[in-house]
Amino acid sequence: MSVSFKTPPRRILVRGTNWLGDAVMTTPALLRLREQFPAAHIVLLTQSKLAELWQQHPAINETIDFTAEEGIFAIAKKLRAEKFDLALVLPNSPRSALEVFLAGIPQRIGYARPWRNFFLTQVVTPRAGAVKMHKRTAAEIQQLVSQKPEARSQKPEARSQKPEVPKSAHQIFEYLNLVAALGANAEPLAPQLFVTPDEIEAVKIKFGLDKITAPIFGLNPGAEYGAAKRWPVEKFISAAKEIQQQTNCVWILFGGKGDLQLCERIESEIQNSKFKIQNLSGQTSLRELMALLKICRAVLTNDTGPMHVAAALGTPVAVPFGSTSPELTGPGLPGDARNHLIKSDAPCSPCFLRECPIDFRCMNGISVERVVEAVLQTVR
Repeated sequence: MSVSFKTPPRRILVRGTNWLGDAVMTTPALLRLREQFPAAHIVLLTQSKLAELWQQHPAINETIDFTAEEGIFAIAKKLRAEKFDLALVLPNSPRSALEVFLAGIPQRIGYARPWRNFFLTQVVTPRAGAVKMHKRTAAEIQQLVSQKPEARSQKPEARSQKPEVPKSAHQIFEYLNLVAALGANAEPLAPQLFVTPDEIEAVKIKFGLDKITAPIFGLNPGAEYGAAKRWPVEKFISAAKEIQQQTNCVWILFGGKGDLQLCERIESEIQNSKFKIQNLSGQTSLRELMALLKICRAVLTNDTGPMHVAAALGTPVAVPFGSTSPELTGPGLPGDARNHLIKSDAPCSPCFLRECPIDFRCMNGISVERVVEAVLQTVR
């Protein structure tokens, strides 16, 4: 059921998500919200670490940011002074609903979830196409991998452990369903981010890329969520060498401060092979990262926030998937042929665990050859 308005809301607050990849996946819904309320002043409440993401974005007029250390009452005080007409709460947490409740925003819309419905004026029921991410237990994983291979592969109809997941299960549809409660169009759009030509030129000069004539490829070997999302570093190194051999590309290494040791190892091994690489891990702001991803011909990456950023900027990505599901949280619009999402046939994948409890067969089962071919396909 849609919310009815006597007059369209003039000031709308959107409580944003807290993770980079999730934030990118909300952009289709935000663009649809802008279509529905073109004259409204739309403000995004976001963690400070993500505030730069929204610069130049046509769906947003401004941001209000907060740090992880700020309490609920401090955030509510900030919001109360802005006198919003309506709040759309994208996260499912009790805290996000409590923030807008304490701010006294008269209309507050979000999904129905335990411990928070009281704080919302309208709760949106889960949509019919929603698919939950089920974390497998160690016992479930053992049961799946102990089945005889022939029982899983002899006939297509016997492959019941991995039913086909519909495109409508993707996370972007969760956010689109929320804005549809406000009367917005729920038809999917590709996630979109924006950088300016001036930003691109500035990062080229800052990082010494302005004189490079060879194609620039990106390599993003980390993953904040946990080791289960990381394709083995040895395979990244082998794939990078083979791709460079075939394309004469220059590699840019991306990563956060926590990826420094990993990226230094890759840099050392590739440089020792006399291939071209530039390690920028831990050296960029979010806007600089966006501009650098934009100039890449393709990005080889794990399932991470920068994967979503690259795809939303229009840069093709090649991604080995292990513990997570490309059908639920893959980059870009589901089915976009520009992006190549690679999975093994491990029966326990996706498990949605941070660490593999057995032998990491989901990622070990993805060969260097498959990934090299996927990257090359993105630039053909």
